[in-house]
Order: sequence, then C-alpha cells, then structure tokens
Amino acid sequence: MNHPELEALAADAYVYGYPIVADLTMVERFSRGGLGTLPAASFNHFSHATRLAGPKDHFVSVNNDTLYSIAQLDLSEGPQVLRVPDTAGAYYVLQVVGAWTDNVAYVGSRATGTGEQTWLIVPPGWHGTPSDPARVIEAPTTVATIVGRFACTGPDDLRRVRALQKALTLEPLEPGGLVAGLPEPDPEVPERLAFFERLRVWMQAFPPAGPDVEYQQRFAPLGLLDEGTSPYRAAAADWTLALAKGLAAGRERVEDATRPPEDHPPGEWRSALHLFDYNIDHLGPGTLDDPEWRIPDRRAGYLSRAAAARAGLWGNHAYEASFAMTYDDSGGRPLSGAHRYTLRFDQPPPAEAFWSVTMYALPDYYLVDNPIERYTIGDRTPGLVYGADGSLTLTLQHEQPEDEVEAANWLPAPVGEFRPIIRLYQPKPAVLDGSYRVPPIDRS
Repeated sequence: MNHPELEALAADAYVYGYPIVADLTMVERFSRGGLGTLPAASFNHFSHATRLAGPKDHFVSVNNDTLYSIAQLDLSEGPQVLRVPDTAGAYYVLQVVGAWTDNVAYVGSRATGTGEQTWLIVPPGWHGTPSDPARVIEAPTTVATIVGRFACTGPDDLRRVRALQKALTLEPLEPGGLVAGLPEPDPEVPERLAFFERLRVWMQAFPPAGPDVEYQQRFAPLGLLDEGTSPYRAAAADWTLALAKGLAAGRERVEDATRPPEDHPPGEWRSALHLFDYNIDHLGPGTLDDPEWRIPDRRAGYLSRAAAARAGLWGNHAYEASFAMTYDDSGGRPLSGAHRYTLRFDQPPPAEAFWSVTMYALPDYYLVDNPIERYTIGDRTPGLVYGADGSLTLTLQHEQPEDEVEAANWLPAPVGEFRPIIRLYQPKPAVLDGSYRVPPIDRS
C-alpha cells in the first residue's frame, strides 16, 4: 500500500475510532481524578455531584439544570444490580452508554416512569436467568457508563436531590468478583502514534457490533489488528509519517463535522436532532427502535458518532432532551455583551418536563460569572414576569437592567462574544419533527 493510500486509510480509522478513544480516555480520567463537580469513583460505584455546575467548572457547555450522578461500569465479572429510588414525579434520566458511545438504554421519567425500580445490567452474551426479564439492560461492551441527571431547581432543592442520589445504588449480582478495568496501551509508543495504540488495544478488548468488526478488517495495514507487541513502538519513519498525516486529516474531518453550516439563515438556532442516531445495533429499554431515529448508512454514522463524541460526549438522543444553539442575532451579527438583546417567546417552548436557556462565553463555552449567580433561565426560574398574552421576553446583556421586569427576566452575558443554548427536556412532537423554531435573538 502506497503512502497516499495509507494516509487515507488512517484518516478513516481516526473517524471510526475516535469515539471509543475519547470515551475510554474520559472513563480513565473519571475513575482516577473525577470530573468537574464529580469526585473520582472506582468502577461500579456512583460519583455524585453535590452542587450545580458554575463558572469554575471548566467543562464545555456543561448544563446547569441537573445534578449529575455518573458510574463507570465494569461487567467483566458479571452483572450489576441497579436500584433507583422513587423521585415522586420529578424529572430524571439514567442513560447507559457503551464504550463505542452507543446510547443503549434509558431509565427515567420519559422511558420508565418515576417510581422505584430495580434493573439488571448484564455484559454482552450473558446467559444467566434474570429474576425479571423485563428489567434487563444488556451492555454492548464489558465497560460502559451510566450518566444520571436529576432535575434541580437551585440551591434550595439540593437536599431533595442528594437524598435521591444516596438511594441510587449499584451492587454485583454475585459478590466477590474482581473487575478487569481498562487494558493499558504500551507506554513506549511515541505520542504521535499514541491514538492508534489506544485504538488498537481498546477495540480488541471491547469489540463493536458484528458489521463494524467486519469494517475494521480494512485497517490491518495500519497495525490496528496486530496482537501482542505494539507495531508502533519502533515503527519505520516513513510509515509513521503516513499515519500521522492521516490522523491529522481525520481530525480535521471530525472538526469540520462539528462546525455549523455557513449558509444558515441569520439568527437561526441550530439543533442536532439526529446527531446521536448512529446506534442501530444495541437499542435496549427506553430507546426508540424506529427508522426515524436511525442513520442507515454506517459510513455516515461513523462521522456523526465521531462528531457527537467530540462536541457532546455522553449526550442524549433528541427524544430525551433536545438542544439548539446560536452565535448570531436576527441580523446575522455575532452575539456580544457589548449590546443588549431580547429573546421573545410568544408561547412557552414545547417541552413535557422543562426548558432552559443557558449562557456560555466564547471561545471556551464555559458558564458566565455574574453578580446574581444566574447562569440559566427557564420555566423553573423564580420571579419571571410574563406578558398579559402569556408571552415571555428574556433580556440578554452584560449590565444588570434597571427596569424591574427586564431585571427579573435577565440572563447575564459576558463582556465579549457568547453563545446561548436552549435545552428542552422531553421535547414535544413539534420539536422532534422540526416544525418548532426557536425565535431569533433581537438586538436593541
């Protein structure tokens, strides 16, 4: 295989393999050092956030609506029993994500209700006999992640949510097993080829769906199917250069897939209703096994999967929670704290659970520090002032408004450029069929 062919193949391998490398790198980081408001936790134990995220939590586009409870699963020694408390009607979701970032199950308000529940999470190919076959979640890989989100209205609601978190438990079906954890890539591999070494080791330890295993065979010339000693430890210089160039090209392809189209109408909010529809093989409890929520072209699905891992790792399907973002006002000008803006909703956004608009500063997409400590505004925000016709007009600017109504409906902006995100939890059909449009932001 000549060098241009190797480069092209390496670019394809990067797009294909980026999700599992991103996922397991985060799993490793999480289990060793925690993440933002979440302390480190060993496999098969929940880590609970004890406060809502704020400006000091440097995580891209972190939400300020829910308290997270996250567990990294290792099912190498058998199933885990998941016990979920009764949330008394309050919104929550527990999302099960495989190592290849497939969303394989949802437990929660939309999918299974808010009553007390017990589930058995089993490894791939498990042949045991569950006590309740209707409450089984089969993970597609022996390492997986539970991403839990509990709705929290603010500091006064923390005690209620913490009690729910405490009652959320995992325990082995048969105690006494030892988890295998993540296999270690060869530390002697040069950094420029470390991505391929991680991919080689991890895709062998955590095989994907059958059709994807067949697709992987084409990556043999890259050394990704080699077992035992790493082919990247002392690789030839020209082969290394070809792989490095392909990696850079693949990375650029993924970055391009996360960028907004250049031909969008001025001020339009851009949504990603079908970004997470690449999972067509492992659709368990709470997922929608429907052509509308499937990307039938696997090659297109690989790129969507990589873009989702890059821009929103562990994000939900849109039917669980939908989001949209905008960078521009209704005139097509970049949003900036140097100006005053209004966002008017003639009717409340169509969400069954709740909705919010969250402010993020550019270029890092972090929450914005402000004197009233308001990072999100939505239907749960106390003191909002609605119009006589039921409309709601939000004010987005840096300085606190003097007008009482504008101050009540104020979402503080940074001094410089910003990008808000609107989130709709359990979106209604008008959102999912694309007929609902978030109104543009007007500059005063």
